Amino acid sequence: MIDAQLKPHEILAVAIESEVDAAAFYTKLQEQVANEILLQKLKFLAFEEQKHRQVLGKLFGQRFAGQPMAAPEGVRLPKIGGLLAEDLTVFNLFEAALKAEESSEAFYNDAAKVITDEAGSRILGYLARVERSHQAIIKSEIDLLRRFPDYYKVTDFHLGQDMFHVGP
Repeated sequence: MIDAQLKPHEILAVAIESEVDAAAFYTKLQEQVANEILLQKLKFLAFEEQKHRQVLGKLFGQRFAGQPMAAPEGVRLPKIGGLLAEDLTVFNLFEAALKAEESSEAFYNDAAKVITDEAGSRILGYLARVERSHQAIIKSEIDLLRRFPDYYKVTDFHLGQDMFHVGP
């Protein structure tokens, strides 16, 4: 739930900061992955988060020119970018990404109710739905990682061995 004390420009600043963090996370995670299909999915997720940041930045500039684009102290969505510095498995990183996408969806849904102008509210509602689609991608990868723990390390299919992956 969004703090009722937050001003609309602060809500957008929190969202922008979160999108920057998520894009950096997905970009950096690509360094730990060799599987071409998974790499393409991570590139797509990073691209989407970068586009979200641009959309939010444009909205911020249109509605709140002159306001500081800084999230208030103590108000942050879960940061996942810093997790790459820790000694976590790729599986654990995907689990953290899923939690972050869930938090982002909830934040955007709440923010859409707080932002008073219709266009801003619709943009935030749209972003909430996109974050849900990111969750579906990540859940699919988590399932694959459960079934085939080394799947992210291989560049090609293992025909006739333990792993055979076709499709998304």
